[in-house]
Order: sequence, then structure tokens, then C-alpha cells
Amino acid sequence: MENIYSINNISQYNTDNNHKTLHPLVTVIDFSKAEMIEWGDVDSIKFQYGMYCIYLKDVKCGDMRYGRHYYDYQAGTMAFFAPGQVAVIERPSEPIQPKGYGLIFHSDFLLGTALGKNISNYKFFDYETNEALHLSDDERKMILDSFAKIEFELRQPIDKHSKKLIASNIELFLDYCQRFYDRQFITRDNVNKGILAQFETLLNNYFTSAHPQTIGLPSVAHFANELHLSANYFGDLIKRETGQSAKEYLQNKTIEFAKGKLFESDKSINEIAFELGFKYPQHFTRLFKQKVGVTPKEFKFNKN
Repeated sequence: MENIYSINNISQYNTDNNHKTLHPLVTVIDFSKAEMIEWGDVDSIKFQYGMYCIYLKDVKCGDMRYGRHYYDYQAGTMAFFAPGQVAVIERPSEPIQPKGYGLIFHSDFLLGTALGKNISNYKFFDYETNEALHLSDDERKMILDSFAKIEFELRQPIDKHSKKLIASNIELFLDYCQRFYDRQFITRDNVNKGILAQFETLLNNYFTSAHPQTIGLPSVAHFANELHLSANYFGDLIKRETGQSAKEYLQNKTIEFAKGKLFESDKSINEIAFELGFKYPQHFTRLFKQKVGVTPKEFKFNKN
């Protein structure tokens, strides 16, 4: 049996977690004040996020599924959810008292703010599995300090400065999170290289299979899904490891395979284009010339 819990209203969410509402569109929550979760006959709870929700958990409250995969979400990690997303918490083996902190804000709060214009730049809101933010002790202190500063502003009487100061503090907090994710890409270098090696294998297998003819050109979304990663996280990882965007990397790899086919095969340009997954041969010719400087025909002719 699965329960559905929608997070759409700051006041209601505060009430559910034994917190006073200080602002109608923003809240900072200390989950240790919440009641112990009573599961009853429920096997899982589906959370439907109607607001931006950022959690720093100090205890594991059950396994979290995002889509088809499990979230790398242990005690001491952070997770980020944006409006429209859904996650499922599976029933733990024993009742647990929630612990940790949350920053929740409604998208309406962003209207007319600099953060509202920049919120799409924080790609970690679209990260999915194996992608939680793992904090060092110093980073955790910085996060808690950021929460405290936001809560301090929430406790002040609302005036003409309130929205700007709260939004600025949230934006600064998100900038720190971006820095910490960049650090995580570095410190998890061995993990990242393992993912890159898997990606290379999948890509080679892709071009030696019927996928180009049945699916089309290799896409970022396809390989991200194969590696159980979100497209944004996968793209950021590839950029970090190779210096190229994932799209550029795939295009360059496609051209390398194209060169091999042009050099080793007597097939026509059109046949090779379709074998690689191009829907229209002229698109193949355009990309090839853009990357190589000559057309596929010129390249094939000059091989001799």
C-alpha cells in the first residue's frame, strides 16, 4: 500500500512538521521537532513536490526511489527537488525519528528576484540517482550557517528589504552547493572515471549494434539512462572529465566512427550516413564538414 503526500503549501508543511510559519512562501525546518513517522500498513510514501525542497538528513528514513532507481541518500547527505518532481520513500525496518534540516520555498517567491532568473542554472535540482551531495564536516557547518541566516531573515518583521535579503541568502546558499558539487566531482574522481569507462563501452557497442538504425544518433538522454544518471548530472560529469559538453563528445565520437567507415568501406555516403543514425544524409555532410573541414566525399576521395 502506498500513500501520496503532496508538498504544495508552506503553512501546511510547517504544521505537519511542528513548525511555526514565519513567511507564507519560505521556511527552514528542523525535522527533529517533527513527530515520529507512523507507517501503519503503508509500505511506501510517494512525495509529490510542488515547491523547491532541499533536505539535509541526519538519519536514514527509508530507501528513496526517484524514477526507477534508488537515490544515493544516506545520513549526512543533501538532496534537491524541484516543483513537479516525485520521489518514493520505502518503509524502513523500524520506526525512525526524523532528523535533519530542510529549506523549502515556493516558486512564487522567486518572481521579480535575481534568483528567479537564475534558478535554472542550478542543474542539481534535476539530478536523480547516485547523485546526492555528500558533505564534509566544514561544508556541513557552512550549510547550517546558511540555513541559520535565512531563518534569521524569516524571523524579522516583513518590510521592503525582506524579499531581496531572503532571496539573496538562498542564492548564496545554492552557490555554495554548486561549489560543493564541483568538489564532489573531483573527490569522486575514481567513481567518475569508472562511469566514463562504462560510457565508452556503451558507445562502442552502440555503433556496432543496430541501434543507430532503430534509435537514431546517440543521445545524451540515452546514455544517461543506461548509466542510471540524470541527463544533467551525466552532462556535468562528462564536461568535468573531458572538457567537452556531452553533446560535443557524442558528435566527435560519431565523426570518428564515420571516418573509419569512410576509410574502410566502399559504401556510399548516404549508406554510411544511415548506418550512423542520421535521418538525412545532408545533416551528416554538414556535421562532418563542420568537425573535419572537408565533406565526407572529399575525405573519402582523399584517403587514396
